[in-house]
Amino acid sequence: MLVVGLGVALLCALATNVAFLCRHRGASSVDTVEWRRPWRTSKALWTARWFAIGMGVALVAWLLHVAALALAPITLVQIVISGGLVLVAVIAERYFGISVGKKQWIAIAVMAAGLALVTGTVPAPKGAHSSYSVRGMILFQMVAIGIAAVFMLSERLAQRTRYAIALGAAAGMLFAASDAALKAITKHVGDDGLVGVLSPWLIPCVLASVMGFFASARSLQDKDAVAVISLTTVGSTVATIIGGAVVFRDPMASQPLVLALQLTGFLCVCVAAGMIPAPVRAVDEVTEDQPEPESEQGREREPQRVPAHA
Repeated sequence: MLVVGLGVALLCALATNVAFLCRHRGASSVDTVEWRRPWRTSKALWTARWFAIGMGVALVAWLLHVAALALAPITLVQIVISGGLVLVAVIAERYFGISVGKKQWIAIAVMAAGLALVTGTVPAPKGAHSSYSVRGMILFQMVAIGIAAVFMLSERLAQRTRYAIALGAAAGMLFAASDAALKAITKHVGDDGLVGVLSPWLIPCVLASVMGFFASARSLQDKDAVAVISLTTVGSTVATIIGGAVVFRDPMASQPLVLALQLTGFLCVCVAAGMIPAPVRAVDEVTEDQPEPESEQGREREPQRVPAHA
């Protein structure tokens, strides 16, 4: 059963990365995502065939994740899924025509190893741990949603080259915030029945989910899809671990050796995050290929065509 569970976890990692790449192809075929026009943007995304396929594959990945958790310990499942990050480069280069440089290959390998260390050194919680800290939940939701809102609404950040990569990491944080709120809602449903769905945490759950959908779609419109997907995975994994400790009081590593391995994993992730973005050439290439638009003064100096009868 353990081997079967780990095999299902590997399939989950494969499906997750395929879903990201399909959504990247679909999102790249539509106009720039605008969260100020949610209905128009959502309609454009869902009518893009590859994006709809990616969302369907993402649903399959979620079902595989649930099945893997039922067959194997959560720690081992998370290690396999984290290590499966390497698959995104293989699939992107071989089946989606996305070029992955040598430096990016190394960064992805280091990042996958770091995530595996981080998740593998987190002690397994005893029981479901459905109880939570209200203050911790409020703080966690405010930080995750607040950071994402700054990235999504700041025009200055939107004009920077690495905006999509930062937005991808913020999307991962939003997914973790939504999961934390959903876990709190399940406690109230268990205590009060279906009325528990109307918990106050339904608001941040829906808000984080909707913001995460648009933030992820906008980040996947970037050409450097491998970097965006990797940083989204990192943001989700790290934020989930922090949320588990702050909100649900899940135990953290305390033994010196285990703590040292965990810190090493975090260091690997941070180093790899700085290495993974591909060199920026797209803007320069577009500028060189396209002629400069005529200025208003140039148009004014253009001689007027004189009618024949004059």
